Amino acid sequence: MLLKGIVILLVVMGILFLLYRSWKKRKARLAAYQLPAATKFLLNHYVPFYISLSAPDKARFEERMRDFLARTKVTGVGGVKVYEVDLVFIAAAAIMPLFRYPHGRYNNLNEVLLYGDTFNRQYDVDGPGRDVLGLVGEGVLHRQMILSQPALRAGFLYAENTHNTAIHEFVHLIDKADGAIDGVPQYMLDKDKASQWKSLMNAYMRAIKEGYTDINPYGATSEAEFFAVVSEYFFKQPELFQIQYPELYTMLNNIYTPKAAA
Repeated sequence: MLLKGIVILLVVMGILFLLYRSWKKRKARLAAYQLPAATKFLLNHYVPFYISLSAPDKARFEERMRDFLARTKVTGVGGVKVYEVDLVFIAAAAIMPLFRYPHGRYNNLNEVLLYGDTFNRQYDVDGPGRDVLGLVGEGVLHRQMILSQPALRAGFLYAENTHNTAIHEFVHLIDKADGAIDGVPQYMLDKDKASQWKSLMNAYMRAIKEGYTDINPYGATSEAEFFAVVSEYFFKQPELFQIQYPELYTMLNNIYTPKAAA
């Protein structure tokens, strides 16, 4: 029995050693990752959220981007080549919604897949119904996000509109973190605020359907899509959004700014 116990102990110690060595290698790899050379240029020209930050916050934003890209694989599908501009725009879109949450990470994402064009909900680039620009994967694509490369770039290069596909999909991931994509990010709202947010969503979804707003009509298709659509607007055109919809702006600002940072 003593010999058997010693053998079991040695096996356990060996497994723990291998796990520790693997952890150390991963930690070193994450620490060694460097942002693309074009990062600062692209952020300063195409990401107003970053431009508005103080110098210390800009440094924190870049470090959050670096950490995200070190942990998240970005893969081109069907011959699509991933360029620096794609990496920077994906990471910027990921960090904006969570920036005020110092320890916020997308623990429900491992990989971003870039497609060369639109696709359908079966992830097919050749079949019918190819009108999807971005999607949070399910089933076999769980923990993956799919983005159209042209749509990703357009979301940043065309500053005059309120659309940003990458931000939209990352907001879906934030929404999904509590177990349901329902337009209510539970861990960002207390019970009273969640109730207020639901009432506000319903009112504005009706207003969209009746043509009283300039919010993307897609936001009226469901609560989840409303949250993602107005978040695009909030991050891409904050000044205009605040003027047009002050109550909605205040609520989203509360969602994306934890009380400790307010």
